[in-house]
Amino acid sequence: YRGEGTLPASPQDVWECIKPVAGGSRTKWDQNVKAFEVIEAVSDTVSVCRTTTPSAFMRIISPREFVDVVLMKQYEDGTMLSAAANVEHPLCPPQPNLVRGFNYPCGCFCVPSPGEPERTQLLSFFQTDLGGYLPQSVVDSFFPANIATFYSNLTKTLKKLKA
Repeated sequence: YRGEGTLPASPQDVWECIKPVAGGSRTKWDQNVKAFEVIEAVSDTVSVCRTTTPSAFMRIISPREFVDVVLMKQYEDGTMLSAAANVEHPLCPPQPNLVRGFNYPCGCFCVPSPGEPERTQLLSFFQTDLGGYLPQSVVDSFFPANIATFYSNLTKTLKKLKA
């Protein structure tokens, strides 16, 4: 899946809302992130993280957890990247009350809009195996609406920051 949108904020403001760090704002505005924790900081830019999601789609989809190695990078042109992929980690065994999902390589790019410091293009891409026994029709119905809600909620959050 791929999402793309132009947001009414600077790349730095967008990044502050989406960056994958413990204590970040994403758990406040993103309805699909219940908790986010760093299991191991490998370096300043690489960490192993667990993301927990609430139940979704009228509770048809049970709460999930994803364990990923995450890379954060800033490029010379101001683009900021968060890239992740599933990883097993001894300090993060599956939790009995959560379904373990699996993220294939995925990420987000915050790209500055040339000549428009208060606009950012956000590209997000992911391929996720939600795990469990969900019919493919449920998965196919869930993700497109989920992407639209992500961009809508992020836009609302950024507008509140400006107010």
